[in-house]
Amino acid sequence: MNNKLTAAERRHLALVKELPCSVCDTPGPSDAHHVKQNRQYTCVALCKSCHQGSLMGWHGQRRAWAIAKMDEMDALNITIMRLREST
Repeated sequence: MNNKLTAAERRHLALVKELPCSVCDTPGPSDAHHVKQNRQYTCVALCKSCHQGSLMGWHGQRRAWAIAKMDEMDALNITIMRLREST
């Protein structure tokens, strides 16, 4: 698979990274968490804690996600809604 990003993919990721966290609403900049690797348009805006935090993060114990009663699809939906609102 070609891992080179197109200009459109780079623009999309940059916009996602400007958004607040889709789980806890911490203001951006955010990380772009890939729901599925190498699928640039299924990225979720996440703060460092909700993304990589050992207790709260998706790549940890996911406590923030449990508290918010969210999964990746819920967060992706919020990210998409915010992207649409910003255009």
